[in-house]
Amino acid sequence: MGRLFGTDGVRGVANADLTAEMALGLSVAAAHVLAEAGTFEGHRPMAVVGRDPRASGEFLEAAVVAGLASAGVDVLRVGVLPTPAVAFLTGERGADLGVMLSASHNPMPDNGIKFFARGGHKLADELEDRIENTYRAHASGEPWDRPTGAGVGRVRDYDEGLDKYVAHLLGVLPNRLDGLKIVIDGAHGAAARVSPEAFTRAGAEVITIGTEPDGLNINDGYGSTHLDPLRAAVVEHGAHLGIAHDGDADRCLAVDAAGEEVDGDQILAVLALAMREAGTLRENTVVGTVMSNLGFKLAMRREGVEPVQTAVGDRYVLEEMKEHGYALGGEQSGHVIVLDHATTGDGTLTGLLLAARVAATGRTLADLAGVMERLPQVLINVRDVDKSRVASSAELAAAVTDAERELGETGRVLLRPSGTEPVVRVMVEAADIDQARSVAGRLADAVKSALG
Repeated sequence: MGRLFGTDGVRGVANADLTAEMALGLSVAAAHVLAEAGTFEGHRPMAVVGRDPRASGEFLEAAVVAGLASAGVDVLRVGVLPTPAVAFLTGERGADLGVMLSASHNPMPDNGIKFFARGGHKLADELEDRIENTYRAHASGEPWDRPTGAGVGRVRDYDEGLDKYVAHLLGVLPNRLDGLKIVIDGAHGAAARVSPEAFTRAGAEVITIGTEPDGLNINDGYGSTHLDPLRAAVVEHGAHLGIAHDGDADRCLAVDAAGEEVDGDQILAVLALAMREAGTLRENTVVGTVMSNLGFKLAMRREGVEPVQTAVGDRYVLEEMKEHGYALGGEQSGHVIVLDHATTGDGTLTGLLLAARVAATGRTLADLAGVMERLPQVLINVRDVDKSRVASSAELAAAVTDAERELGETGRVLLRPSGTEPVVRVMVEAADIDQARSVAGRLADAVKSALG
């Protein structure tokens, strides 16, 4: 039986893989593990629970709230808000636990549960393992102490969450956005209200697309995984830039005035230089991942900023930042962490800071993003293979060695199992796009042959 927790919580098809019973059981287990760890010592425990607009989030939220309250935890139900908003409110309200129901950029039938510790930080792997073990023990019939009477948790809605979160975001901005016209794509997700509200209050003229969630249309043709509508809207309205979020708004991609994509590496580069100028880029270092474009690494070193790489996953970026005291890190996919102001990737904050840099410098986004040149990069997701054998397959290792020999020092290869989806990701970077495509195609075929 595989581990329930992936790199970003527990995910699966809602009501098939991720059921109401599982959501309730995991919530009870989380309450018990945190109580045993001393988190609740000396006070009545409290949790913040939020979700994205997926239809399944409605019943899963009910199950999580029921599980926590039955274990004696008071619950603040904040409704539909971004993942970083739930993390922020967990810290701001002094809660012992935060729970976010979302499958981020995954399609609508999926959903997920992500737990935050006190302060809004992601739970340590060791605590997740203990939660999973406790959940399995309870599911097999092991009894647990159930509070009664006044000992059960109380539940109330917390409607002030959106305003408190937006006020926090505006308090972080170094300057206003007056004079900028910006298109916001909310992916019909958790940012549909928050992001336009924040940008408008910051002074921008805002045009919105993908901001009418109905529970079924999240990530459907809009958002950071579908940039074409944003490209078209930016050009149509003559906007200075566009911002695209994913379903739970913990990431941000952008397009410039010509409709050209500005990815997470470029955003990170722009913010790194802005923070260095402001004296807030601690150790003159920015944290990326092994998926970061080689052009990002070259540009940062040219500009006197040291790039550090981690494994793929914003949790690993965050761990590196916290361990060494770095202030900025992120991923090519648009997860950007500004640790002085957020405990997780925050798409709205990232977009605001990017727009603030445009406003402060008077330069176009294309000009700012031009600090780095992206080397051609091809990514292929190979499905229906045994992703657990990526590291142990001799046949695959030989194919990778051949590819690396062909690319030499002008490119690189990365094969990795996804932490959030049942796929193996094949990434090839080369100076020439045709070579990158050719090598990536051969490697994808090798993955199918070796792991199929």
